[in-house]
Amino acid sequence: MAKKLIVVCGAGGFIGGHLVAKLRQDPSNLVRAVDIKPFREWFRFFPELNNHQLDLQKWNSCGAAVNQAQVVYNLACNMSGMGFIEKNRALCSRSVLINAHLLLAAQSYARLERYFYASSACVYPAEKQTNTNVIALRESDAIPAEPEKRCGWEKLFSEQHCMDYRDDFGVPVRIARFHNVYGPYGTWNGGHEKAPAAICRKVIEAKISGKHEIKIEGDGEQTRSFTHIDDCLIAMELLMHSDFSEPLNIGSSELVTVNQLVTIAENIAGIKLKRNYNPSAPLSVRGRNSDNALIKSLFNWEPSTKLTMGLETTYQWIYDQMIAQP
Repeated sequence: MAKKLIVVCGAGGFIGGHLVAKLRQDPSNLVRAVDIKPFREWFRFFPELNNHQLDLQKWNSCGAAVNQAQVVYNLACNMSGMGFIEKNRALCSRSVLINAHLLLAAQSYARLERYFYASSACVYPAEKQTNTNVIALRESDAIPAEPEKRCGWEKLFSEQHCMDYRDDFGVPVRIARFHNVYGPYGTWNGGHEKAPAAICRKVIEAKISGKHEIKIEGDGEQTRSFTHIDDCLIAMELLMHSDFSEPLNIGSSELVTVNQLVTIAENIAGIKLKRNYNPSAPLSVRGRNSDNALIKSLFNWEPSTKLTMGLETTYQWIYDQMIAQP
């Protein structure tokens, strides 16, 4: 039986690396992994695969990436934690080029059965996320539009561009709005990391140094839901094998404060830290949670990994990376 060519764009990143690791386990898949970063910087690199270092902001690179592909996953973008986004707004918004060029290349050069676009909860209006007791965000809440200025407009425009290609050219798009996906094999330092990894790193630093203090951005009462990578991969597979072609939340509905997140990490580490708050730090919205009514109605399923369990494996992986540093 002929193998199915699956292209993962952004394969050197966190979610992309986990996706490639899962896809390669199926002998019927022929995986082509693509990222702009050098191979040595990929979080998970499998040398036996068809790996490419390409800048997908360029049209020619997109053609080479998706040529003859049956499935394309677009996880490639210039987006990380708030520390990175605040200082690289133009770079983040330039990711529209990646999706626009990949769609055109896929239409031109691929034998396309599915095109996956990784969107984000940052597409939702800021006015619906001003309270820590936030009402969970439904997919329909994205319009009328008032997304985050930093990356929300880029994601929302790219979603619409996908649906335009679906409507005008029959491109079989699938669109996921990720809500704070976390887990091992991801960024944990340098300003690119997101809250779970940042908190784990800070707690580990405090434990190793013996200085039992932690700096928390904001007042610690801002609320979020965090989605474990294992749940994310299950949801992606369900969506890709479905007939649903509208944007879909992929997120946990377990709402916690940042202070509660710190407490969980403290419990894993077996320490208690003095908390020093930084109210002037650049922050995203005050509260955000995922409404999972739609994904439950479609698949009778929703992300279910408890934060206390998922953060433990994340903490241990980051601890191992930090201990291994010279």
